[in-house]
Amino acid sequence: MNRSNGSASDRSITPGRTGDAPATSDFLQLDTGDAPRGGIADWLARQIRGAIADGRLTTGSRLPATRALADELRVSRGVVTEAYRRLTEDGHVAGRGRGGTVVLATPARTRSMPARSTTTDGQSARRDLFATPSDDLGIFDAVRAAPARIDLSPGLPDLSAFPRAAWLRAERAVLAGLAPADFGYGDPRGTPALRGAVARWLSRNRGIVADPADVMIVNGTAQALRLLVDVLRAEGISRVAVEEPGSLGVRQHLRPLGTPPVPVDAQGVRVDALRATGAPAVLLTPAHQFPTGVVLGGERRRELMDWAREGGLVIEDDYDAEHRYDRPAVPALHALLPAHVCYAGSVSKLLAPALRLGWLLAPPAYQDALADAKRLVDLGNAALPQLVLAHLMESGDLERHLRLIRKHHRRRRDAMIQAIATHLPGARVHGAAAGLHLTITFDAAAYDAPDTDLATAALAHGVKVHPLSWHTQLPHAPGLVLGYAATGTAEIAEGVRVLGRLL
Repeated sequence: MNRSNGSASDRSITPGRTGDAPATSDFLQLDTGDAPRGGIADWLARQIRGAIADGRLTTGSRLPATRALADELRVSRGVVTEAYRRLTEDGHVAGRGRGGTVVLATPARTRSMPARSTTTDGQSARRDLFATPSDDLGIFDAVRAAPARIDLSPGLPDLSAFPRAAWLRAERAVLAGLAPADFGYGDPRGTPALRGAVARWLSRNRGIVADPADVMIVNGTAQALRLLVDVLRAEGISRVAVEEPGSLGVRQHLRPLGTPPVPVDAQGVRVDALRATGAPAVLLTPAHQFPTGVVLGGERRRELMDWAREGGLVIEDDYDAEHRYDRPAVPALHALLPAHVCYAGSVSKLLAPALRLGWLLAPPAYQDALADAKRLVDLGNAALPQLVLAHLMESGDLERHLRLIRKHHRRRRDAMIQAIATHLPGARVHGAAAGLHLTITFDAAAYDAPDTDLATAALAHGVKVHPLSWHTQLPHAPGLVLGYAATGTAEIAEGVRVLGRLL
């Protein structure tokens, strides 16, 4: 039978055929005014096939329920049922019972790859990856996407330990207590519940005494830095000094400003060198310097506070201060000098980066401008995750989770130190007392090649690491930055063994 003309359901037409406006649907922007008389089911099937062919409907996409789509298009349900039957017969979709009708397969599409990867030589592609200039904002995305059987990239906590049950309990409790008005637009600085919970968390864990009104909720430290860049530029600040070595990611976020390097030694940032730069602001990781792991010493803290009282501004990135194993906690700089410190923290290293939840505490002189900048960027973070996190903080679940993952991380750190001692006996280990990573450096006389070559060779053997040179602006001993928190002990040992064999 010719289905385009013979089906009874095809003869069902919309009121638009008799003078009313044609019916439309949000689904694929369907408009029955485009359908031929007597062939609506055939037309609908063609529209869906076309959407599958051009990628608007991907594998696993669920089609609207037949009754719902029929109501939107003002046709009989039989029209939609017939169209779906035709798509099922030719293999485009399948019925999944209560799961609805889903797209089974989409045509193969050629994905565009970054220029650095368009090579038939896999080794050359990897070499290009680690030789990518630091001003390439896609560099970390490319590294994360690079396949590796053992990932020792720094910066990730034990994601397998995410407290799913506690999060789900908190989410249910929050939803049960929400009023309809709570689903509207809120304060762009964050929900009162989370701002208060963060203030209390920082008081207990970081020694910071803050009013909840001084806390602004942001999409992680990355957004905090970008908001500060805009506000500081408006204030006439064109340079922010950074630690040397120091995070490449931080430099990328600060790229609209000049970032003169300030050397770090065993006591932390050298304040005399900071003064020599003439920069009016500096970004520091004082509790656990990235990537060396040193703690800003007491004498240096006093020198830094003198510099700040003379008009300098400190941006404190407290990125993983909760993770410590062999030393006592050190208070945040903001606890000592709140009028001169912008403090940024997040749960990316505590729970998961995917949550995109962090906080920013700034001196009063900057708070209104930062709130205005946040309002213009996104009107504020999503409220529901904020409320769930507040519940975790206030219930004690977050502190219980922290105690659990400290044990996981310590065990994995110990495994990495042991593996380095076994397979890389000439390497010097830095920053073992805290954090989620170790930095190792090599004697230039024993290893005189660029550390990017070693990272390239490691990736070719299935092990992903960061070359230390990524995080430097000045000449430095070759080295690697190795994350251990997100990888099992057996994999850590094997990854370090591969590095030892390559050396």
